[in-house]
Formats: sequence, structure tokens, C-alpha cells
Amino acid sequence: MRAKAVATGAASAFPPAESQSSLWDGYFAEHFGHRRAARTAFAAAGVQRRHAVANPLVEDVSGWSTGRRMARYLEEAMPLGKEALATALGAAGVAPNELGLLVVASCTGYVTPGLDVRLAQDLDMAEDLQRLLLGHVGCHAALPGLSAARDFVLAHGRPAALLCLELPSLHTQPATDDLEQVVVHALFGDAASALVLEPSDERDGSSRPSAPRRHAAEPSGEREPRGLEIVEIQAVTDVGAAGHMTWDVTDLGFRMGLSRRVPDLVGGHVGPLVDRLLGAHGVARSDIAAWAVHPGGSRVLDVVADRLALHETALAESRGVLADHGNCSSATILLVLERLRRQRDLARGDLVVALAFGPGLTLYAGLLRSL
Repeated sequence: MRAKAVATGAASAFPPAESQSSLWDGYFAEHFGHRRAARTAFAAAGVQRRHAVANPLVEDVSGWSTGRRMARYLEEAMPLGKEALATALGAAGVAPNELGLLVVASCTGYVTPGLDVRLAQDLDMAEDLQRLLLGHVGCHAALPGLSAARDFVLAHGRPAALLCLELPSLHTQPATDDLEQVVVHALFGDAASALVLEPSDERDGSSRPSAPRRHAAEPSGEREPRGLEIVEIQAVTDVGAAGHMTWDVTDLGFRMGLSRRVPDLVGGHVGPLVDRLLGAHGVARSDIAAWAVHPGGSRVLDVVADRLALHETALAESRGVLADHGNCSSATILLVLERLRRQRDLARGDLVVALAFGPGLTLYAGLLRSL
């Protein structure tokens, strides 16, 4: 009998949304001097709408100090994080005080005590709860967070939860002629997304806790899709390319650097990383039933699809998340996985590969199995 760590509940929460065209017409067109290149970048981003706690059509935060932005981060992050986490726990049928580990990933805001402490208190989690905060990691943070949660579940036989919460709308930067900044401001949106992992044995395809639960959670009333076993997660970092994706703390919030070379740099590593991950388990790319790829931008998806020789429909969920929510940094890959679980008819045993990319330049790949 082999122990498994299985994702059994997922949920997301969003602030209100605005269309990409409204954001351009109502704010960014003037912000970037009505430049044709800027308009083209917005139109080519692959984004149709985005969510924002700081809607630039309502309030302009580009001149705010970092301290003021951090105060707003706490105000907005708590209800979004609580909604996503509580809903995911409910979907899994896990009571908050059953959790053994809470992992929180965020690179868009900081406060001490952190969101992990405050959410544990608000949701009445156990006193012996272990917590892990992944701060300033960037867009790929969900996968190392998922790896830590998986290892905890396998080692301790208790449930764990991962919450990725990002509010990039709080970091609108002052007007500039830098086209890289135009691209950044065309891509990012706010989101909170949570995933619950439980211990399971080999006896059937459903999650089967290794120890009896102390409390029973209220049923959600909605049939959950199949669980996903987290089989393995691997990574590669190209330290020589570190300067091509950055996230700097300034006096006016956090400023992202995003080189136009990033898609090609990702493309150079994604094939070998995927093959190394799959080779460790004796499977090939053709054995993969579904792909969950972080939509860092439409060109990133194009390059990944090309380098992995994927059919144009393989990244439908990734492109759908990009269109509906934008790039939500660490939360994005969880949004893609959630959409994939609900929209694809995965059979028991189907394999899924998750890919995420971020500063470093770092790539993470995860192998998951449908149960």
C-alpha cells in the first residue's frame, strides 16, 4: 500500500473585474501617452478582462508610497484569502482545525504577523498548525509551495493547504516610455486561489485519510471532480538569465522587469525539464493527458506549445485563464489546474503536467495523476 498526497479541494476568489479595453481607454492610454506601441501591447496580451482591488478607473495608486500600498494589501488580502481557503476546505470536506500545514505564497504584499497567522486565527485552525510563508518568489511559487505541502502530507499523514494570493493592481507604476513596463501593466490581475491536499492510500481512487478526522466539515453540495495525486515536482534555474525577470521593491511599490527574451529563455529549458521529470517515471510526452501551463503571456504559451510539440487545444485552459483573469502571478497555475479539473473529463490514471515560470530565471514542473 503506497501513501499518496492528493489534491481534493480547490477554490478561488476575485475582486471586481474590468475589461482590458476599458482599462486601456479609461486609464492606460493616457498613462502611456497614447503611444501606438503601447496600444498594440495591450491588444496582443491575450487578456480580455482582469480583476483589481485597486481599479485604476476609480483610483490612481501610481504615486502611492510602498507603506500605503502595504496597508491596503492587508485590508484587501484578508477577505479574499479567507474566502478562497475556506471554500477549498469545504470542497475537500476538511475542517480548518484538521490542517497540519498552511502554505501561503504571495509576492505582492507583506505584513507581520503574516496572512498565514491571521488566517489561521480567523478560521480557528489548530494550535499545532505548521505554517510556511513563500514571499517574493514570483509567478512559479505555487509549485514549490505544492511540493512542500506534498512532502508534509506524506511525512505526517495530515492534510495541508496551499493559498496563493496576489494583488499586483496595488503596484501600478508611474508613467514611463519603457515598453517593458507597458507589457507588465497589460498582463497582471488580482486573485486568491487555494488547494487542499490530503493523505490517501492505494485502495481506491478517492481520497482516504490515513487517520480518522477529528471533526466533520459541512458538505459542499457540489460533486467535486477527481482528485489529483501530486506525484513529483522538479525545477531548473538558469542563474545566468536572472536579470531578465525581476521584481524590485521601490519607494513607489514593487516594479517588475520583464525582458522580451523571457519566452525564448523559457523555451530553451522547458523540453529538457519535462523530459527529465517524465523520464524518472518511465513515461513520455505522448502519455500526458492534459497540460497546465502558467500563462505568463500569450507568447510564452506559444513558445511552450512549440517546444513541446503540443496540439493547439492542449493549452486551452491556460489561454482561457489568461483571457478571463490575466496573469495572476503565483495564483495563476492553480487557476489553470482548477479549470482543467472541471472542464476536462480526466479518467483514473490520466497524467497531467503542470509548468510554471518565474524570476531566477526559474522553471518548475509537476507530474500529477488523476485518481
